[in-house]
Amino acid sequence: MAARLNPAPLGVSPPIVDLRTVGAAALEPILQEETAAWRAELDWDFDKSADLVRRFVDLRALNGSALIEHGEVTGYLYYVLEESKGLVGDLYVRHAVRTRERENLLLESAIDSITANHHIHRVESQLMMLSYDPRRTLPASGAASSYDRNFMRVKLPAADLGEGRVRRPMYIERWSDLYQDDAAQLIAKAYAGHVDSRINDQYRSILGARRFLHNIVEYPGCGTFFRTASFAAFEAATGRMCGISLASLVATDCGHITQICVSPQVRGTGIGHALLRRSLLTLREVGCRAASLTVTSSNEGAVELYERVGFTTIRKFSAFAWEGL
Repeated sequence: MAARLNPAPLGVSPPIVDLRTVGAAALEPILQEETAAWRAELDWDFDKSADLVRRFVDLRALNGSALIEHGEVTGYLYYVLEESKGLVGDLYVRHAVRTRERENLLLESAIDSITANHHIHRVESQLMMLSYDPRRTLPASGAASSYDRNFMRVKLPAADLGEGRVRRPMYIERWSDLYQDDAAQLIAKAYAGHVDSRINDQYRSILGARRFLHNIVEYPGCGTFFRTASFAAFEAATGRMCGISLASLVATDCGHITQICVSPQVRGTGIGHALLRRSLLTLREVGCRAASLTVTSSNEGAVELYERVGFTTIRKFSAFAWEGL
């Protein structure tokens, strides 16, 4: 299919249309290509996410844009609005015609559409299938920030999952929904002043952290939540939660660490490693051959921990945030 695509003539921008004018049938070739790309490049089953796109596109209920060239959809983007924030959920351009210019056309269209809502003052995106280009000129560049991130993966049979030394008395319990409020408080404390709170503003408050936890449990954006491999750590003396490692399944034989953090008071004590180890051991025990996670490149301590376990970076991507629009 890709071989038959004919890009717009050089110097001519392809037409861009409202995604709500496009039916799911027209998106089918690009969704099939994107699903295959997620599977081949990231060991990630994108089918559930693609099905949600099909459903909401046919309902004319998904905000976004599509590039149309010679009657075919060659790129699309969708976004959602959350109170005073816009979130770019996905952006994909067909491989045969992929250029920075086409990707930027979609991004610019989204920023223009989102900021037309005057109560929206922030936009976030973490787009794994966007071409990685640290020098990319972003639309509304005066309000934009870019953060390099790593997509890391470990082959579980070869992972170094030996028990490390924990220098703080604690115990670990399997995840329960009863822990949500304590986990939200933990996340807000763990990310106070952290670079990741500039990428995702849900980390900045307890209320936002609750929404974040709800999203990873209920929606397929980070895979299917896998309670069996999700754990919380508690200080032995007080019973206070001091760390979490939450996992999902992104394919039948691949896991993903959707969130791992510890309280500021126990950083450097080995609790983070102990939680990660428990999640990875459990994923391996249930038959997963690999696990992945994402981390901000400048978070060198976390990157070093993951590399010691056996994770390697297989893709670099950018997180973008526009503030004060």
